Amino acid sequence: MVVSAKEDIENYLRPTRFIDSDHPAVIAFARASAGASGGETDQAIRIFNAVRDQIKYDPYCIDLAEDKFRASVVLAKQSGYCVEKALLLAAMARVIGIPSRLRFADVRNHLTTERLKEIMKTDLFIYHGYTEMFLNGRWVKATPTFNLSLCERFGVKPLDFDGEHDAIFHEFDRKGNRHMEYVHDHGPFADLPYDTIMASFRKHYPMYFTQDKTSIAGDFEAEALKERKRL
Repeated sequence: MVVSAKEDIENYLRPTRFIDSDHPAVIAFARASAGASGGETDQAIRIFNAVRDQIKYDPYCIDLAEDKFRASVVLAKQSGYCVEKALLLAAMARVIGIPSRLRFADVRNHLTTERLKEIMKTDLFIYHGYTEMFLNGRWVKATPTFNLSLCERFGVKPLDFDGEHDAIFHEFDRKGNRHMEYVHDHGPFADLPYDTIMASFRKHYPMYFTQDKTSIAGDFEAEALKERKRL
């Protein structure tokens, strides 16, 4: 997508219902993470690293209530799954004046635990979310999902972002095993398409709407480490 009009850029700078970049806590975290030195690209790298490593990836803490899908809520609980972490990164980018948006894709994720796979009944993750930032005249993909400690548990490379090249999941892990495959691209959005995602989740993951939340709780990092030790 080519952004040529001022109003187009402004759509990706304004706070929205879910990307609440006007929230005081989000503003403070964004500014502290970005720092005052360096240019726009340097600051984009710093906020990416902050979300990647300071916000723990946790697929067991998903609360599908509409009011829980806000960047400020993700920041407050210090954890989230891919969509939630993408929301926070997008909000932080907007705080420091970098146009940002959400993008979604269906992915076949081999980087998961047997228990989570059993709960979900699939390794296909519908509406996997990541962030795009407008840097140096073009949209650059940034996926802050897996924190460093989790990558160590799985034995995979952490995903780095240099502000110039797309940072999407590595297709293979350190041993050459496939761990992420993009199946379908849903495109970019200025805000979270909550109703669309929930309709798709109800179709593919009905257990999240019918089971008690305690039955799908767990410690994802501990599971990853335990399974790796068996190999």
